Amino acid sequence: MLGAWLLLWGGLALGCRGETAFLRRADDSTGRCTYSFTVASPVEAACPDGGGVPELRAELAALAARLSRLESRERGAGSSGPRGVEAGGTRDPQQAAPAARLEAAYGELLRAKSRLEEEKRRLEREKEELGRRLESNTQEITRLRATRCPPGGEGPGRTAPAHAVPGPAAAPRWDPQPLAYQELQSERTEVPASRLLEETALGRPGSKDSAGCGELVWVGEPVVFGRAESIAGKYGVWMKDPEPVPPFTRETTWRVDTVGTEVRQLFQYEAAEQLAQGYPAKVHILPQPLESTGAVIYRGGLFFQPRRSRALARYDLRGEAITAEREIPGAGYHGQYPYSWGGYTDIDLAVDETGLWVIYSTEKARGAIVLSKLDPETLEIRRTWETNIRKRGVANSFVICGTLYTVSSYSAPNATINFAYDTATGTSRALSIPFENRFRYLSMVDYNPAERQLFAWDSFNMVTYPVRLSQA
Repeated sequence: MLGAWLLLWGGLALGCRGETAFLRRADDSTGRCTYSFTVASPVEAACPDGGGVPELRAELAALAARLSRLESRERGAGSSGPRGVEAGGTRDPQQAAPAARLEAAYGELLRAKSRLEEEKRRLEREKEELGRRLESNTQEITRLRATRCPPGGEGPGRTAPAHAVPGPAAAPRWDPQPLAYQELQSERTEVPASRLLEETALGRPGSKDSAGCGELVWVGEPVVFGRAESIAGKYGVWMKDPEPVPPFTRETTWRVDTVGTEVRQLFQYEAAEQLAQGYPAKVHILPQPLESTGAVIYRGGLFFQPRRSRALARYDLRGEAITAEREIPGAGYHGQYPYSWGGYTDIDLAVDETGLWVIYSTEKARGAIVLSKLDPETLEIRRTWETNIRKRGVANSFVICGTLYTVSSYSAPNATINFAYDTATGTSRALSIPFENRFRYLSMVDYNPAERQLFAWDSFNMVTYPVRLSQA
């Protein structure tokens, strides 16, 4: 730029002698603006340095000095180069990339912190909820224990009705199920329904005229009462007598671990609490080994199938001796017609409001379930029904109010009560009542009409299920 002005100054000087000068402006090959002059005489000395125009020379000198300062300032500002411009405007890409990464990492840390704080709040809420549940369960256990009647007298949660029959029917019992069902149970009469039926309707064992009878409509969640710790207790049977005889009560609990070839031990517990603790009050040694999990306790006797036979036996709990024994004609045994889980469950005994039953099959029935009503003293068969339900196709069965119910699976966690056979009408129907196999190895299910619960053995665990019946 300064050279251009000096060139202009020289051209004007050439014109001081009256020579004609021509000024041209153009861009050179580098894109810079250049000025050129054309004069008539190429001899620079033709125009003397004396001064015809001192004012012009002084002005040109001042302009040249000013241009020199401007170019120096421009070079000083340009020493930072394009980065100086970027500082006031756009950033250098090489510096912008690390900064962007740092900002992204910082944002991710903030988001992670927010997620951790939210997780902390969620865990605190769960902790509070678990604390409330634990407190509620503790209060429920305290209330349940308070409902236990003291031996030989009345207790909280139990009121003897005015029409109660003295003796075994009025014996106290401990009801461990939730309080929601205790009110339902309190509506039952203290006089055993089976005794009334046998006295007034002996010829109609499937009758549903007894108070409180109806069709099964609901089965609740299992409640664990005890657990067998040895392999002998993987499957077994545990029971309470719905119509006990002295010195036994409805609280007296019985248990048999049925794994083994010589099953003879019958454990006696004064109450279900003692069963949970695992300390029997007495151990009965049976005169004959029993087979499988089909035994029941009823009216002071243990009814069971002796090993490798189609017979039934009654063991008197007071006299500790066999008082009755009888074969079931044609009944399959020792693995001929078991339930689907096996275990030599060919012959299964059951108790309901109407009395004592036996569930089995025969060659004539071709594997279908046969149901017979028994005399509890002599074991004589009073009446028999042949169903259309395949015994090997169901996991277990029980009788309520003269109706046979079957369980679909012994291992599926969400099984169902899938069939019902009504002895009053001689007809069967399909059902789909949910039934939970919590421990997935159901080897025994029996109904207790006094407790109005199902007693079951599920893979080392002794459990109960509350049930609900429809109105007759």
